[in-house]
Amino acid sequence: MPPIITKSKFMSGLQCSKLLWSLYNAREQFAELDARTSAILDQGNEVTAMARSLFPNGIDARSGGLDFSAVVGCTKNLLQGPLPIFEASISYKDAFASADILEPADLHSWNILEVKSSTSVKEVHLNDLAFQWFVYAGAGLNIAKAFILHINNEFVKRGAINPQELFTRVDVTEQVTALLPQISQQVSSMHRTISAAQCPEIIVGDHCSNPYQCPLTDRCWAFLPAHNVFTLVRGGEKKTTLFNQGVLDIKDIPEDFGLSSKQSIQRISTITGTPYVEPTSIAAFLQGLIYPLYFLDFETFSNAIPLYDGVKPYQQVPFQFSLHILRNETAEPEHYMFLADGVEDPRPSFLRRLKEVLGETGSIVTYNAAFEKARLRECCSEMGGLEQWLEGISNRIVDLLVPFRAFHFYHPEQKGSASMKAVLPALTGKNYSHLEIQDGGSASSQFLESLGMAPDDPERARIRRALEEYCTLDTSGMIDILNALKRLTTR
Repeated sequence: MPPIITKSKFMSGLQCSKLLWSLYNAREQFAELDARTSAILDQGNEVTAMARSLFPNGIDARSGGLDFSAVVGCTKNLLQGPLPIFEASISYKDAFASADILEPADLHSWNILEVKSSTSVKEVHLNDLAFQWFVYAGAGLNIAKAFILHINNEFVKRGAINPQELFTRVDVTEQVTALLPQISQQVSSMHRTISAAQCPEIIVGDHCSNPYQCPLTDRCWAFLPAHNVFTLVRGGEKKTTLFNQGVLDIKDIPEDFGLSSKQSIQRISTITGTPYVEPTSIAAFLQGLIYPLYFLDFETFSNAIPLYDGVKPYQQVPFQFSLHILRNETAEPEHYMFLADGVEDPRPSFLRRLKEVLGETGSIVTYNAAFEKARLRECCSEMGGLEQWLEGISNRIVDLLVPFRAFHFYHPEQKGSASMKAVLPALTGKNYSHLEIQDGGSASSQFLESLGMAPDDPERARIRRALEEYCTLDTSGMIDILNALKRLTTR
């Protein structure tokens, strides 16, 4: 019996035939879902559940159980009635579709609605719907129209959420029907790929992360050297051009290849294995700092469905900050921390605590200052009466990213990145590898997970300790970076 191609497998096949083959023939190559990916899937389920509330008389085809035959049989029965169907499950020519919502258009036809957590229609959504239309129509359903229900990014929560306001319904029938003629051939081609004895050989490229990050990326890219051309800063099409010319390592880029000044610095630094330093430019940056220095970092979370009044979908809500203070050049750093406790809106207490510990003078040092500035503007706008304080704070913020983004310092171990996760180990030898939480996305998902735990739950205490350790390293790391920059100017 030929394998069944589901919608998700079809989308994988459009992205990469090697990925498709592996999903059916080499499942052992796929790692279990990590916490961040699970959180994204959970959010998608929450969005779908909210969208279904727009159809209060809708019936879930899986209500009788998740067994394949049972769901298909339930769908067949529900299609005889006039009500919306959730997860209407139908197979046709060894392809299987299960739409989020199948809505009666009239007595004889149906509309397909796909719910998306994004804030706009994307090309990948159209292929998704075209596959479902192909299956449904092939099985004998009369499909009238296709719609995307996506999040309205202009929505602002004020009280109970009205799903009619949260979602935007977009008719994509014309775009979807234009794709229909090619679906049958694509499905047949995918069946041949799946049935092949050997995995297809696919050259790596942009498709490895478009439209989604492929779970096989690490395996497929393992042949590349550490300083491969895909790490070229702002490489754009140059990366692909070099790769297609057989140039894999940055140190092998021809001298006459058209590189920008920053790219040339990266190439030379990679060849020599030594950092590039502009002491005069670094000194000028350091001279602009005014003591006391406040090293500040925020952690935030965002949801498709806002949790608090005054918040838009995917608006970043700060729940934690770490602050290290250096009163003068020889002082020991003082440390202050805020981590929201409880399920209420953390922004008022976040701002109150921040106002208490930020003095009225001195530079406020952040890394990628645009992020902190934006969060402060959003919070102060919602709280009100903080315009003067915000202006004073904003004028004092200094971005520690600047000398690295400008390539006043570049170490080959940065591999083209000026992020703090790349700069800190390259410049100081310190890193985040010993921490439970090692990035902002994990911090966000674990904080949200902790909100549903009892106050005395040991797991909640573990998460909060891990959050404090992670955020603390962000600000203590900035001090280490600053000290290292100072040493570079006194060589």
